[in-house]
This record gives sequence, C-alpha cells and structure tokens, in this order.
Amino acid sequence: MTAGQSARALAARTRYLCPMATRSTSVLHPGAPVPVGARRDRHFGWYLPVLLLAALTTSPPAAAAPQRQGLAKPALAPSPVCPAPTGEVLVPGGKFTVGMDSALPEESPQREVTVGGFWMDRTEVTNAQFAVFIKATGYRTQAERGWAGNRRVPKELQMPGSVVFKAPTDLGAPEYSWWVFTPGANWRHPEGPSSSLKGRLQHPVVHVTYDDALAYARWAGRDLPTEAEWERAARYDKTPGAMLEPPRNADGTYAANTFQGAFPSGNTRKDGHAGTAPVGCYGADRLGLYDLLGNVWEWTRDDYRITGQPTDEPSRVLKGGSYLCSEHFCARYRPAARQPGTENLGTSHIGFRTVRRVTPR
Repeated sequence: MTAGQSARALAARTRYLCPMATRSTSVLHPGAPVPVGARRDRHFGWYLPVLLLAALTTSPPAAAAPQRQGLAKPALAPSPVCPAPTGEVLVPGGKFTVGMDSALPEESPQREVTVGGFWMDRTEVTNAQFAVFIKATGYRTQAERGWAGNRRVPKELQMPGSVVFKAPTDLGAPEYSWWVFTPGANWRHPEGPSSSLKGRLQHPVVHVTYDDALAYARWAGRDLPTEAEWERAARYDKTPGAMLEPPRNADGTYAANTFQGAFPSGNTRKDGHAGTAPVGCYGADRLGLYDLLGNVWEWTRDDYRITGQPTDEPSRVLKGGSYLCSEHFCARYRPAARQPGTENLGTSHIGFRTVRRVTPR
C-alpha cells in the first residue's frame, strides 16, 4: 500500500470508528495516582470505537500470519473450579434510581424509572451455549462473515476478523495500538486463528456484535435487556455508597473479574484471571446473578445517546465493564456505568446475556 493509500485508509477508519469525546477518570478518583499507560492525558475515553478502529490502523494485510503480528495472547491464570450455573433468575419489577450524577458525564441525569419484572440469565452466555445455537441454525457471526461490500469499511479491512486487546510492551505506545484488528479472530478463535476454545467452553462468548447477540436471543425465545432492566438487576442489592468502589466482597476478596495493577501491562492477576474467566467464578448477588460487573461488557437493546456527543455509527449501550477495567483506567465496573458499542463490531471483551419478560413488550 502506498503512503497516500495508507493516509486515505486512516482517514476512512477515523470516520468509521472515532466518534466519542474523551472523558476523565479523575471524576472518579481525583487524587489517585495515574498508571504510566494512562498518564499522558488521564482518560479512558476515546472509548471503544477510538481504540477499536484505531486498532485497524495497525492491522496487517489479510495474508499476514497472525503469530507474526505479535498479537495479544493473554496467559490465562489457572481457573478455580467454578459452578458454571445455568438457568434464569426473576428480577422483580418496580421503581428505582438509574444513572449517577456524581460519576461520569454520560451517566447523568440520575433519575427514577419503572420497569416490569423479567427473568434474566444467571450468567453471561457461554461459548458452550453459543455453540448449540450455531449448530442448530448454521448462523455465522459478523466476524466470521467479514464486511465485504460495506462501503464505510476500507476494502483492506473487509476480511473476516475481529478486534483483540494487546497489552503493549512499550508504555509510551498510543492507546489505539493496544487494540489490533486480527484477521481470523472470532468467537471460536478469541485471539486469532491459532487460538481455540480448548478449556474455555464455560467462558463468556466474545467477538459477538449486537446483531449476533440478538440473533441468539431470538432463537432462544428471549431478548437482550434494556439498559434500565440491566441496571435494575445490577443495582438490586447495592447501596448508593458502594457505587464507585471496585467490586469487593465483605471480606475484601475480589467480587468480579477486573484488572489489578497498572493498566495496561501490569496485571497482577490477584483475582485469579488475566483474561475472561469461566462464568460463575465469583459469588452470586442477592438475586442469584453472576458476573454482572466485570468479566465482559454486555450488550443492551438501547441506542447509545448522550446530549452534544452524537455517535457517527449506530451504537448500543454496553454495561458492566470487563476484565480490562482497573481502578484508575476505565473504572466502569459499576451499575450506572455505560459505554457505546458500535453495532457491527465485536471485540475480545464484549459478550451478552438474555432476558425473558414477565409481561412481553
């Protein structure tokens, strides 16, 4: 590719997935030390699209062998024996407070809403569950199909693949280089063609787009939760004073799969995991739900909208944070936290769970 073509491709990628303004984590932790990787401008933000398709600016040609690209292959810490719970839990309907005025701008205004009762999956949908859906329907995910013919995606990036997080070895590397569009990455191959689901059948399925998640939900006779429903479930046994704190149990042990240490390269794995964890490894909440916070972000039905900051691409609200959220970078492992997810792009840290409403919408 010539320098001119590369410049045009970069501009196209920027238009495609760089819609969001920066947001300071200092709102949450104004006096906290900032990890080296985030010290340049003190923000998580550019959010996923900026980090994501900026990742595409560093992607190799389709013919390049993934193992020669230095792709991230997180060394997963040995997992404890986890219960891998199945089934669903009734989340009572009612009036409750959604949003938060004292945290990040996109979480306000704090307000009261009312939702009806609904049944929610105990856990995120697992690779094993998603495999049953694929076998029954022959469905192919967006990452498996690619984006051929999509005029908004540069031609050299229309091949099948998805976005994988790569912890940098150079802490001065720009944030967008932490994400790499990886040809051949998909739900079956989370880090690229040379990876597999061996030992990960009970991990949450990732590299699924909004439409992929919705297709599974409809096949199962269910739906994706609205943002309000998801937050109702996540807030049910939480007190307002706990909203900004990292998820911990009463005895101080970790209550969710998050990032410990200096993000993005200093994960101490104190919670037992460096990447996704099998579902159910952390205790259930009072309702009997697992992993609403941490592990992987979860798709919801709501369009992402925030006054004065329109998204250039159709986006949906993501909730819950992920294994890449740390106390000083992201910090979105909170019920009120939200992020936009570009509908037609999956990543290595986005999954979903489904709901069944007591009174259908």
